Formats: sequence, C-alpha cells, structure tokens
Amino acid sequence: MPTVTLSDVRAARKRCRDESVVRETPLDRSRSLSEQSGADVHLKMEHLQRTGSFKTRGAYNKLVQIADSYDGVVAASAGNHAQGVALAATTVGLDSTIVMPENAPQTKINATRGYGAEVALEGRDFQAALEHAQTLTEEADAAFIHAYDDPAIVAGQGTLGLEIHEALATVDTVIVPIGGGGLIGGVATALKTLDPDIRVVGVQAEEAATVPESLDKGIPVDIDHPQTIADGIATGGVSELTLSLIKAHVDEIVLVDDEQIANATLILLERTKQLVEGAAAASVAALLSDDLDVADETVVPVLGGGNIDISLLQTVLTHALTDRSQLLRFRVRIDDQPGKMGELSSVIGNLGANIRSVRHDRAVDDLHVGEAYLVFQITTNGTGHAQNIIEAIEDRGYPVERMA
Repeated sequence: MPTVTLSDVRAARKRCRDESVVRETPLDRSRSLSEQSGADVHLKMEHLQRTGSFKTRGAYNKLVQIADSYDGVVAASAGNHAQGVALAATTVGLDSTIVMPENAPQTKINATRGYGAEVALEGRDFQAALEHAQTLTEEADAAFIHAYDDPAIVAGQGTLGLEIHEALATVDTVIVPIGGGGLIGGVATALKTLDPDIRVVGVQAEEAATVPESLDKGIPVDIDHPQTIADGIATGGVSELTLSLIKAHVDEIVLVDDEQIANATLILLERTKQLVEGAAAASVAALLSDDLDVADETVVPVLGGGNIDISLLQTVLTHALTDRSQLLRFRVRIDDQPGKMGELSSVIGNLGANIRSVRHDRAVDDLHVGEAYLVFQITTNGTGHAQNIIEAIEDRGYPVERMA
C-alpha cells in the first residue's frame, strides 16, 4: 500500500513555493486561550490561506506533478478541497469540474466557481458527491483528485507540519481536526519523524467520528450521512492510506460535540478575533475539553479553515449564546389581563436586559380559561444575569419556565 514519508513532505514543500497559491501561514500566541487551558497556546492560522483552508497545499502539490499529462481534473468536495483544486488547476492551466453535495454552503460554491471551476451539485453528502465525481472522471478521461486518499495530497498537507516545527520547535502537542485524515496524516508524518516526542492529537465531531471504530477494527469504517455543524470534517470515512498514517503517528483521538464546537467558534471570534468554520474550531474545542490534558504544555491547535457559511454562523452563534444564557428564552404564566406584558417588560428592562421578541400563547392545553403564556426572548450578560431576571419575575408571583 502507498504511504507518505518525510521526504515526500519536503519535496511537496519545494513544489509549493508559489505564494500566490500557497502561503506560509503564521503562528499566533493566544493569551486568552492560554489562560483558559493552562497551556501556552499558539494558533496555526491556516484559515488565512488564499482559499481559506489548508486544502490548497495538497491540491497544488498533486496538480503540479500531473499538469502535463491531463487536460482536466475532477474532484468531489464539501467545499474546501473544491476551492483548493479549483485554484491549483487554474494556476497550472487545467480545466476543473468539482462535484459538491446539494447542501454545500453557497459561499463555498461561489468561491469555487470564482477560482475557475465548473461546479456540479449532486447528492445529500460527500459520499454521494464522490460517487458522481468518479463517474464524470471516467466519462471525461480526466484525472480524479481525491480529497485525502492520495499520497501527493497527504504530502502537500504535511507541509503545514514542517512550518509548525520550524516556527516552534519547542511544541509539545499539536491538535489537528480529522475528516478524511489527509491533514493529520501528513502533519503527523512530518512532526513525528522530526521529533517523536511531539504529541499529535486528532479531533473528530462526535456525529462524524469514523476513526475510533476504524482503529478498533483495523479497516476504514464509514458513516452514512454524518450530521455536524463542522461540515468540513463530515466526510463520513477515512481511507486505508490515511488510517495507516493515523495508526502509525497519531497519539490519541478526542471527540467533541456540536455544542463544544459552537462554543469554541464563539470564543475564537470574541477572544482572538478569528472567524473560522466548525472544522477549525474543533481543535480549540478539544483544547478546552476535559478529555485532553495540556497543562503546562506548549500547544498548537490547527485552525484549518475559515470558510463558514453566514447562515450557519448565525445558527452556531445563536446556539452558543443560548448555552451561555446570553440569549434566553422563557415563558411566564399570567392571567390574561391588560398590563401584564408591560409589567413584566418593565421588570426585565429595569434589570438591564434587552427584549428581542415577546408573544402571547393562548392555545395551550395546560392553560385554564382566562390564562395565557407570555413567551420572551431576551439578551443578557450571562448566566448570573439571566437567573436574576427569572427570580425577579418569580418574586412577583409568576411561574417561569425556561425554554430551549
């Protein structure tokens, strides 16, 4: 079976010297994340690539090598690989067709077309798009560019590991999100060969976690229709190549749920001023989780991509704010009489909260004749503030029920 070595990664580094396509992204120390985690945290800002993700590295390394042998390429992607292949293909003079799932974020579809690719939408998820792309490849006699099951792709992604080691040789732990395993396969190969004492931790979203079972069974195990806000790592499977590299070089796997990912997205936006997608925020979610001990270590979470769809961002932020009680929804049982809404609104306003919406609910089975619910959605300063408001309403004799 093909594999990837440090020599392959170094050769890819030489091919990827065109900064108009692949740039060396910075490491940025985060004081706030260091304080929260008890570690010395340096963020690998890979979301600052021209295409907004690490995927350009592998795509460019692959296409530079085959540019003289084909007229065009075909790829399947949930979004980031699409943009990487599109830019790399245009740069080396190849036509590109990218198959994306029908629910792919519009921003990623538009960006892929903007880099010069023809985009076809097919299927509900990455696996369906992949099957269609392979059919198109046979019909067009083009080169199929797999998102992770290709040594050249993996070696290209591994150049990120070389940059981390050169910029921060004292690193103890590197945290890498896992979708298909191409990024962690390349990064772990580079880092572990250079310094076996570096701990490499992989992160998967719970609802898209294929690696733990794959490692247990010794073969790639797929998940049909993985559901997570981290769409960039919702590939539904790894390959034999990437699984073998994970088995050889990755020290541990941490799973995080969508709530942790949403909170990490908000923390990155608030405290580091970095807007990233869920797949990138997963590494910070793992950093802050109880499942990973990084106390007193030098740690590098990889922010692999920043191509988050704005509508998804709104959903993520709403979820995270709700989890913090900064966005609070509750209902109050009242006698349906004039002035009740005004009375309760005054209580909320006098305590410094802002009412975003309020409505009457009267057609509810458990209400008696002449009763109603007032359903409020308010913004607060956090958990303590929210509790003070609820207690103030209850002190006036009104039953209050928090709502999800």
